[in-house]
Parts: sequence; structure tokens; C-alpha cells
Amino acid sequence: MKPAITVYCASSATLDPIYHQAAAALGREIVAAGAGLVCGGGRTGLMGEVANAVLAAGGHATGVIPEFMERRGWHHTGMSELRVVDGMHSRKALMLELASGVVALPGGIGTFEELFEAITWKQLGLFDGNIAIYNVDGYYDPMISMLETAVERGFMRPDHRRLYKIVSTAREAVEYALASPEETVFSPKF
Repeated sequence: MKPAITVYCASSATLDPIYHQAAAALGREIVAAGAGLVCGGGRTGLMGEVANAVLAAGGHATGVIPEFMERRGWHHTGMSELRVVDGMHSRKALMLELASGVVALPGGIGTFEELFEAITWKQLGLFDGNIAIYNVDGYYDPMISMLETAVERGFMRPDHRRLYKIVSTAREAVEYALASPEETVFSPKF
């Protein structure tokens, strides 16, 4: 089966062009690596941009969208495959189920929530793919600092840094997402 990269990202249409350029570059790199895209199925923002780049390069783009969003017309009508699910929890579960690896582009609350759920699943051994945080223009610097503070103050173990990798290019994001995952199954210590 062809590998697929799940991409979490913003659906906002009012973003600086640097983020759109990064999303388009990521889409092209996904196709160049012989992988498919799995995304939230939206038509706007970075979500639409990465899907459009994959499709323009002849790649396969799978969108996973909740039924209420499809009814509102928020879905990308050009997807290779659109999977309509019953809600947000089903969406996130299916996006990880279909993923060989994950890349998080910049985004807002929804992206943060999806990214942290993927990291948590990896920590618990429920997801074994690699997770790349694509730090476009330093966007994720405050979050990286927060994660380091959590390690320094004992809220996260130092080995939890291996649950994700911070990357700075689209190529690095795709290469890491598709690399053989480390044998990192974490068990919580209480």
C-alpha cells in the first residue's frame, strides 16, 4: 500500500503568503516522495493549498471531513477521495489510521489539538508513525519553548522529545514523516 502523510494545518484564508508557499511546497514534496496526502478535506487556507499542490502534481489527496462541514459546503470538491465521517473525533481517528506519518504546518486551535492528540497517541503506543512539526518562519517557537519548559519542570520526561521532530523545510518534513519510525513505545509513569 502506498504511504500517506497526514497533514494538520490552518483552514484560514487570511494568512501571510509565506505559509501558503510552505503548504504548496509540502504538497509537491509529498508527491515527489511517492506518497499520498491525508488532510481535513477543507478547500480553504493551507488545507486547500496543500491539497491543490498534491493534485496539480498528479498525486492522490484524501480528505476526511465531518458531515456537518460537508453540509455547509466547506469541503474541497476536487479531492481524489473524500471520506465523510460523523464528527470531529471520527475524523481525527481516521486521519491517524490512514497515516504513515504526520506533518503539522502552522495552524490554530484545531491544528494544535490534532497535533497534540497525535503526539499523545504516539506516547501511548497507539500510533507508531513519525510526527514532524514544520516550523515555518518560527511559527512554532513559542510552543517548542512551552514543551521544553514542560520537560525542565518535570511534566514531560526528557525522552518525550523523541515523540516529534522540529523541521524547517518541506523536504525534511516529508523525509522524516516517511522514515522508519523508532521503536518508541512510551508507558506513562504515575
